[in-house]
Amino acid sequence: MNKEKSIDWDAFDRRVHELEQKRKPSANRRAVLEAVKASSLLPHPEFDPSLYLGALIDPAGKPICLEYTGDRPNIWFHSDHVGKLEGAGFDLERKPASGPDSEGRHHGLKGKGFRDIDAWKLADLTSEKVKSALQALGFLKDSAPNTTQSQLSRDCIEAAMDAFDRFREDGEFEEDFGGFGDPRDYWVRSTRDRANRVYPTKPLIGFILKKKELNGGWGQKSDAAARLQNSGFIIVGEDDKPVPPPERYAHLVRDADRIRLCALNYFIEPARERGASEVSIRAGDLAAAMGLQDAFPNICQALGGEKFQQLAQVPPPTHTEPNPSSSTIFTYKLASQAEAATVTEENTTPTRSATNLILYGPPGTGKTYRTAWEAVRLCLGEQAAASLQGDEKRDALMAEYRRLVSEGRIEFVTFHQTMSYEEFVEGLRPSTGDDAGEGPEEVEVGTGFRLKPYDGVFKRVSERARLDQTGCDSSARLDRSARVFKVALGRRQVEDERIRFGLDNGLIHVGWGGDIDWSDERFDDFNEIFSEWRTKKDAEATGHDGNIVITFSFRADMQVGDYVVVSDGRDRIQAFGRVTGEYFYDPDATFHPHRRQVEWLWRDDAGTERSRFYANGFRRHSVYKLNQSLVDWDALEAIVFGEDTPLASQSARDHVLIIDEVNRANISKVFGELITLLEPDKRLGMPNEIRLVLPYSKKSFAVPANLHIIGTMNTADRSIALLDTALRRRFTFRELMPNPLVLPTDVDGIDLQKLLTTMNDRIEYLFDREHQIGHAYFTGCATRGDVEEVMRHKVIPLLAEYFYEDWSKVAAVLGETGQGQARFLEARRLTAPKGIAEDDFSGEKLRWRVKEQFDFSEFEV
Repeated sequence: MNKEKSIDWDAFDRRVHELEQKRKPSANRRAVLEAVKASSLLPHPEFDPSLYLGALIDPAGKPICLEYTGDRPNIWFHSDHVGKLEGAGFDLERKPASGPDSEGRHHGLKGKGFRDIDAWKLADLTSEKVKSALQALGFLKDSAPNTTQSQLSRDCIEAAMDAFDRFREDGEFEEDFGGFGDPRDYWVRSTRDRANRVYPTKPLIGFILKKKELNGGWGQKSDAAARLQNSGFIIVGEDDKPVPPPERYAHLVRDADRIRLCALNYFIEPARERGASEVSIRAGDLAAAMGLQDAFPNICQALGGEKFQQLAQVPPPTHTEPNPSSSTIFTYKLASQAEAATVTEENTTPTRSATNLILYGPPGTGKTYRTAWEAVRLCLGEQAAASLQGDEKRDALMAEYRRLVSEGRIEFVTFHQTMSYEEFVEGLRPSTGDDAGEGPEEVEVGTGFRLKPYDGVFKRVSERARLDQTGCDSSARLDRSARVFKVALGRRQVEDERIRFGLDNGLIHVGWGGDIDWSDERFDDFNEIFSEWRTKKDAEATGHDGNIVITFSFRADMQVGDYVVVSDGRDRIQAFGRVTGEYFYDPDATFHPHRRQVEWLWRDDAGTERSRFYANGFRRHSVYKLNQSLVDWDALEAIVFGEDTPLASQSARDHVLIIDEVNRANISKVFGELITLLEPDKRLGMPNEIRLVLPYSKKSFAVPANLHIIGTMNTADRSIALLDTALRRRFTFRELMPNPLVLPTDVDGIDLQKLLTTMNDRIEYLFDREHQIGHAYFTGCATRGDVEEVMRHKVIPLLAEYFYEDWSKVAAVLGETGQGQARFLEARRLTAPKGIAEDDFSGEKLRWRVKEQFDFSEFEV
């Protein structure tokens, strides 16, 4: 380093020293600065030592800015640097030239080459990370370490673990492992289920490399722990708790690259070995496995990115919301190479055939359990469901069922006598919200509230199934849970330059709110804005003042992730975008200092008609929230993404609606006109597709082909013969009857098969076959006491209900013949009260009582 360069860096050193006096000293901040100083970068000639952001230039004169306020600094690169950095695997965040980080908080970016161009932020720096970035750009003379040369395959490492297991069990491979002695410091976790998943690092690498002596730690890239770390294995302590690698070693694979390797080794490949058709990775589970804290954004970005898809050879995943979050779940399809090679154009877009199925039978025949299995089968496919069949797999099946419910792919509803169309499809509810007056379909009831449409369970699950988007689905979708705000950037034909400024620079801006900076957190509250405006600007202002109302809507109500539509008068729009930044105040702005960043998803200077997606004419307010119930999302997607945007994705996953006790409701009343839409050939996208306009929302509706419906019906509750004919024609009916053969023949001397068979024969003789007793009542019985409990508290009360308290028939079912000792019921003859002749009543009167002790002699083994 020459003398001139040393003098130039003195200003940086002094500024960092000043920071050390004000804040906690940071060794990492110092190390990052030293790494930058050792590169070919130079301080900018106009470096301002009063700023926390130091300006630099590369050898070609391109700007770079280093922020060193925190323990882990950030750095901004010129757009010319982006290609090489992203090619090297770095994740960068774009900072637009007109955004808050350039013209708001970070004034240091001004005048240093970033005034009119974008900057690209690389965050959370360590000395190793900044060295790697600068090396990728060619600003370091020494080459970055080539970690790939030290990487080993998962199969190779697991084979070494197999050999070590045999060494521990019977002394095999003594010559390979015996000389390493007892491990002390470094262990590694296997990616497979083993009795002991923790292995010492040194013997494994020694076995693979055929070496007797080597280091077990991290210091060199050839050391055991370093090799395993760089191969995507997790280094742990002897207690299997992850051990974080030292920051000082630049040869270790870190960050997103390591996350991808560990996800591949510990989730994707084990699932492939099990023959699974798909695998789900929860961000929190991966973080816990790797010992990462507060890394969910990095984990989610790595799991959802193209690099991981290429590494793991999987299609783009689906994921749950919110994202990023510890609860975010990424699901990957795992088609084998052979399967992928045999896919033809004919079977890439299969024609769906919706399932409409009703399972019916007496109580206790396993309808609920069978429903769960059918739902899982329809969602995951025959192969996956087959592996979950059998009593021993019941827990696994129900766990998979609950997972699909949590993902929204299975919905459950129980019909009842008062079930209505309004509850099942759509209805009206009172509303007192701030959308009042926006919707023409709202029915004004009084001064206090209006009635607004709301979706019932069937409409919700239909829309969820229709709009489901898998990772391999390239069709664009909008987030229909987000809100849409109308924004006016200026007066048409008068302030066109202001409108273009916002559209060209990814900004929305308003002039209401004066010259007050509303950034402080307290202005999240409407009353604080109201009070501030009255104190500083207008003591007579009311809560309807535009400076207050619009400021609150723009500053506090609008959130990152909401959508904005730029109006062009009352009846046209010219842009649509997603809010990406919080409110900021630009004191140097020549107009409209109150601003937010927006990612424009669609822009057309010629505009399009507002009525294509929204029924009401726009108000004159600069900013306000549209009535969500009036937004036609299908039409809006067609505007934003093009007319060819599919209304229902052919690659959408299967969904299931389970209707329990389907025969208890008035089917005609509940389904209404939608009963016709249930037929498979009339579903959305099918040859005979039918759409209807719903009565309350006035929106077009069709049932998607990927929504399957499974109903259950208890024949003892209502005869199947009485079921609505329209439903019978559109559903397949599958009978589930009692199966005594699934029961044991000896439970403490009781033959349960004989017990159930005998009772059901008598019930069918005395009543009918639809009122038999299901085997599920007895499947949990392991002792004589269990059988007694079921008979006393379930079977006998059920029989009494069946026969309307005619205890003589209950007794007949239980085998009470009146001869010999009573078994389950005791009967005592009642004598006529004084003054009442027995001839006044036909037949004898009996008082029935359930015995304290049951006699199962008829059913003894």
